[in-house]
Amino acid sequence: MERAVKAALEGRCIVYPTSTQPALGCIPNSDSLDSLFALKRRGADQPVSLGVANIEQARDLVKVPELATEILGSFPNGSLTLLLEARTEMDSRLGGNMVAVRVMSHPSAVALLEKTGALTATSANVSGEHPVEDCREAAQLLSSFDNEIAFVSGVCGGGLPSTLISWDYSYGPSDMPEIEVLREGIVSKEEVLGWSKSRT
Repeated sequence: MERAVKAALEGRCIVYPTSTQPALGCIPNSDSLDSLFALKRRGADQPVSLGVANIEQARDLVKVPELATEILGSFPNGSLTLLLEARTEMDSRLGGNMVAVRVMSHPSAVALLEKTGALTATSANVSGEHPVEDCREAAQLLSSFDNEIAFVSGVCGGGLPSTLISWDYSYGPSDMPEIEVLREGIVSKEEVLGWSKSRT
């Protein structure tokens, strides 16, 4: 863990476990994102999400409406990723003004993020390749002879990714905005929409 924390705080990429797949993490600055996108061979027009230890940690980076805390409390930890408005515009590879944030549930991920702050949470694999479930193996696959990737040990559960949702920020605080499921994952679209209708 400490080696991974040190590497992340130095701006390097690391691999860490989540409840679904190993994540490739870096601090959200330009140089670190350059390294991450090169490792994943990912296009700059495909933003990556941020992982946080808890919703309070996210408040430093994004605006968190009451609805966000309500829906996070209604579904299993780590099962939802929320598209939230950035407090100040961020790197376009994080989404610019709208940033996807996932509150992690894996104990090792939470412990890591409490020490590093928010890290990217994209899957730890080259774009287009099938992700593995063991963090050590994922780090080895991404490492080169001159660039060894640090990792936090753990085997992930695999399966579907988190469900990505958003809503319209133009609604007033007393209104119930329509929730949109941008990517269906562990939580089905029907479950999300059912939760939304139950509040009206």
